[in-house]
Amino acid sequence: MRRLLALLLLLVAGVAAAAVVATQGADRTGSPRSARTATAVFAGGCFWCTESDFDHVPGVTGTLSGYIGGRVPNPTYQQVSAGNTGHIEAVRVVYDPAQVSYATLVERFFRTIDPLDGGGQFCDRGDQYRSAIFVANAAERRIAEAVKARVARQLGKAIETEILPRGIFYRAEAYHQDYYRRNPVRYRFYRWNCGRDARLQEVWSGAR
Repeated sequence: MRRLLALLLLLVAGVAAAAVVATQGADRTGSPRSARTATAVFAGGCFWCTESDFDHVPGVTGTLSGYIGGRVPNPTYQQVSAGNTGHIEAVRVVYDPAQVSYATLVERFFRTIDPLDGGGQFCDRGDQYRSAIFVANAAERRIAEAVKARVARQLGKAIETEILPRGIFYRAEAYHQDYYRRNPVRYRFYRWNCGRDARLQEVWSGAR
């Protein structure tokens, strides 16, 4: 009986330890941390849409909606959407570099936005909805600048998308995370009503 009790105690301790390790190894997006994962931050207007677009890219293991680039600590959605904090709605993307490169993510990002619009994105107007790439180092900046220049040649027009240094990224409220999955009907109506896909077709159909 004593041996059985000891074995049960060891089993419980092992499960608890495994749970701690799993928690410590989890990214804030909910994806496990790995030596093979990296992060990138993009702002493409409504973060519901940007999150959805990146979740469908092979090699992306997680996304998180949030706010970046402002001057107010721990901003709320109400503050950011009112344009009072300097933040931009953005998405942090966790990806596996062995499956998808940073350059590919930047290229994919441009195809999901209107890079000719500097006043917001689609029906969402204001600096808090403008498009931007937030770079963490010189290598990411070189890649982002190169892709931006290529997009300018493809479209034959000036590109308004900014390339900015990555600062503190604040997680958005829980009800914004995975919104397109949890509220598919409302999300589809919002995206259609905002004219996002229609404008994307208009902008990119003539790309050289």
